[in-house]
Amino acid sequence: MFGSLVAAALAAVGPASIAEHQAACAGKDGWSDPAPPVKIYGNVYNVGTCGIVSLLITSDRGHILLDAATAEAAPSIAANIERLGFKLSDVKLIGGTHEHLDHVGGVAELQRRTGATVMALPSAFVAFETGVVDKDDPQVGLHEPFPGSKVGMMLVSGFPVYHRSLRLTPLATPGHAPGSTSWSWRSCEGKTCLNFVYADSLTAVSADTYRFSDHRRYVGTFRDSIRKVGRLPCDVLITPHPGASNLYDRLAGKAPLVDRSACRAYAERATAALSQRLAKEQGQ
Repeated sequence: MFGSLVAAALAAVGPASIAEHQAACAGKDGWSDPAPPVKIYGNVYNVGTCGIVSLLITSDRGHILLDAATAEAAPSIAANIERLGFKLSDVKLIGGTHEHLDHVGGVAELQRRTGATVMALPSAFVAFETGVVDKDDPQVGLHEPFPGSKVGMMLVSGFPVYHRSLRLTPLATPGHAPGSTSWSWRSCEGKTCLNFVYADSLTAVSADTYRFSDHRRYVGTFRDSIRKVGRLPCDVLITPHPGASNLYDRLAGKAPLVDRSACRAYAERATAALSQRLAKEQGQ
């Protein structure tokens, strides 16, 4: 019976239902745990893992991939793209949210499989190319290096990236990592168009020896990033870790997919958490 289920999964075509996705990920939320692809809205699909979002934004003349989970997850992401009926060679651009192995570790392999151009902000360029995070990253030393990729497009914060009918705007939101990047665009179903925000993680996560309170300028930049995200036009919020934006419950109809206050609320939670982190450090 198990073999027949596997064969059925391999033979599946098109996006999975949210029920299929939840069944595949029951009890799993790991960075590399394979998950079937799901449609979010219009031309936006999640092709990532149970624990990490990887967004495919499609057009009739090429696609853009944002984030690629881990190196181990790259084959399942490639299979998800193909299950949706798209050719890997039609993925033309690959970008990311931040330069940590759980989000861009699979970029190099997916670049090899697709031939896509990798794009990054200058602040993330070296990490993308070498797989080694910057010395100023709060999480430096926390994770192993990841495979480096060749960056072919340097992003400028606030200036749109175009591919055919696709128009995505990257926004530098440093804090969780120095090269953190949030993305915004509009996607439509029929005549109904929504403002999407793929907001980077806003959590103050660090190695054990790092104290945010010892880096006042970085904290100031972090707070600016949180405010930027909170002010974005935002009908649909998605985050690299799906739980941070309650993505799967929203896709299952347990909460609204469209919530125009979501970015503001996400920023408010991040502000409170950063303040708590600073207070804890200063109380030690």
